[in-house]
Amino acid sequence: MARRRRRRPRGNDDRPRSNEEIRSSKVRVIHPQEAEKEHEVVPIDRAREIAESYNLDLVEVAPNAKPPVCKVLDFGKYMYKKKKKEKEAKKKQHTVQVKELRFRPNTDDHDLNFKTRHARGFLEDGDKVKATVQFRGRDMLYTDRGKELLLDLAEELSDISEIESKPNMEGRRMFMMLAPSGKGN
Repeated sequence: MARRRRRRPRGNDDRPRSNEEIRSSKVRVIHPQEAEKEHEVVPIDRAREIAESYNLDLVEVAPNAKPPVCKVLDFGKYMYKKKKKEKEAKKKQHTVQVKELRFRPNTDDHDLNFKTRHARGFLEDGDKVKATVQFRGRDMLYTDRGKELLLDLAEELSDISEIESKPNMEGRRMFMMLAPSGKGN
């Protein structure tokens, strides 16, 4: 039987070492059929012979163990299953986005209600909301109105959100962060 040799492409460090890439002198071998029984510690050459007898690859599954643990299996199938598992895990992750709503200190009630409905939708989807009040020119005299507006927004959305950062000024802008809470779900 011909020995299987695989060359590792340079720069691909996330792959486990296999066959000739394994550097340790002794390894603990897990046989394909006898996975439940006690695993033997053998020299690397003997481990490669065991893998060759099954016509499979010797793959290092726990490189940091003393001695490293190697499994006799089909390397291509192993990598396929590993990538498939990672893809499934990535699908199930939810990335939280920050949605921004902008106001002026003299924003009318109707516009405030309209934007509050949008904020409610964003929070129900699990996204954070950054509410910003922009002050221009003489609007800087009305920072108290801006703060009041942001607190009214937070009060209106208090059933499904919580204030992550209270209203604070940064230059000519006042902003507040709202995060979804578990109350509305």
